[in-house]
Amino acid sequence: MKIAVIGAGAIGSLVAGYLKLKGEDVLLVGRPDATYAINKKGLKISGVRGSFKVNITAAEILDCSPDILILATKTQDIVAALNSNLPLLQGSVIVTTQNGVSADNIVSRYLPRENIISSIVMFGSTYLNAGEVVHNFEGSWILGNPFGVRQDSKMLSVSALLDKAFPTVLSEDILGMKYLKIFVNANNCIPAIMGVSMQEAFLDPEISRISISIWKEGFDIISKAGIKLSSLPGFPLENLTKLIFMPSQEAAKVFSGIMTRLSRDPLFGSILQSIKRNRPSEIDYINGEFVSIAKDHGLSSALNSKLVGMVHEVEETKKFFSKAELLNNVKIFLN
Repeated sequence: MKIAVIGAGAIGSLVAGYLKLKGEDVLLVGRPDATYAINKKGLKISGVRGSFKVNITAAEILDCSPDILILATKTQDIVAALNSNLPLLQGSVIVTTQNGVSADNIVSRYLPRENIISSIVMFGSTYLNAGEVVHNFEGSWILGNPFGVRQDSKMLSVSALLDKAFPTVLSEDILGMKYLKIFVNANNCIPAIMGVSMQEAFLDPEISRISISIWKEGFDIISKAGIKLSSLPGFPLENLTKLIFMPSQEAAKVFSGIMTRLSRDPLFGSILQSIKRNRPSEIDYINGEFVSIAKDHGLSSALNSKLVGMVHEVEETKKFFSKAELLNNVKIFLN
């Protein structure tokens, strides 16, 4: 099968590289700086599986119709990516990988719903430079149909292929899992606001307490909106509920311990990675999702709204907030 990966960032590069190493026919589509570096020097991957170079072809647009397209851009870049390659995608199976819950509906405006497979990546990667990524930690790759259709032979064949890179899991409730994944990603805004690694940010229990408050507010919004959450491999729903119903200071200490042990390499969340690359982040599709749901149901999202605004301020000014400045901005919203 011909495989194309659009998006030569942290996740797209990692997936493309591992599939290529397994002997698959893979084209990696990315921005000019990434494609130039990869074609000249190869794709460099380091991290939990070792350090190596992958010789893979990279291009700025598709040059053929792939059997499978792995769409690994940020949500806000989906439309541009599709418009640049749309004539070659009409018969392709599209695998979305974006955080949040909006990607599948966006893709369905351009391509048939029956060709779209939604996915959730539970592994972690960091973009270092053009053509160079770190694989921070292992995890599964969850696949499901976002539009309520049961798994079929197409889903099974895609699962078997992607399983060569990461262990795949088939879900009957991919949307419920995606909503829970928002909680997993919602704390990425904090290191992005401070301009530090996740380990450095969450080593501090005071900062970790903000994370617990993010979860508490988000859970209240999701519950009152009637949205069902489904457990993720490696992150069952009870991991969330146990922490949000603990006393905040105790929960913050537990959360701090979890986050500081995630990776031996510095781990920068997706939001900060975008900011460091001078690109818009996906904050509006993560914490902003809580804000949007709250608005639709007449609920409060004071803390998440404040944090979304602070991330946008960092994007615009390129100036990070100190710990004291962050705490001063959010202290009235903490539980």
